[in-house]
Amino acid sequence: MNIPFVSTTKDGSNAHEDELSRKDIFDLLSNRRRRFVLHALKRMEEPVELAELSTYVAAWEMDLEPEEIDSDDRRSVHVTLKRTHLPKMDEKNIIQFDKSEKTIQSTDLLDNIEVHIEALHGNEISWSLYYIGLAGVCSLLLVAVVTEAPIFSAFEPIHVGGFTAIIFGLSAVAHRLVERHNRLGVTQKPPEINQLK
Repeated sequence: MNIPFVSTTKDGSNAHEDELSRKDIFDLLSNRRRRFVLHALKRMEEPVELAELSTYVAAWEMDLEPEEIDSDDRRSVHVTLKRTHLPKMDEKNIIQFDKSEKTIQSTDLLDNIEVHIEALHGNEISWSLYYIGLAGVCSLLLVAVVTEAPIFSAFEPIHVGGFTAIIFGLSAVAHRLVERHNRLGVTQKPPEINQLK
């Protein structure tokens, strides 16, 4: 399955159509450094110099401020970005990597991709499991009201419907707020770093 991303000109016509397969997207996002590059490009004024990008990626990896990164730390990141990650991203047309100028710029394809990171820590559950559990609880509540179980006989099915609508609505609002905060390029540092604190 291919996911098309179409960029348009100011008059609304198609400038060009590029496709990335789902596998390509997951492959690009499977590496933490590449996710950090995407985050930086969505936040920084372009074109971004390789040295500056390397400094930010190294800082995020080491949980330091960019000013605290020394040349050895930056060099290690610089080399792997230059030799491995940036050429791979350039090949997939996510970025334009100018090796002679040592600058990186996002493409229309990257501008059309929104990446959400859902990192779970410890005993946290995913949103999908939360919604399944919530649906199960609401279903059991409805069964209890319909069968007039001792504590629930005072309620009508319409009450359960109202409760279900409210609880799912509030959950959706909370989910949306969390999702917005977990999008690459929205916060100062990448979402997966913010979630560790």
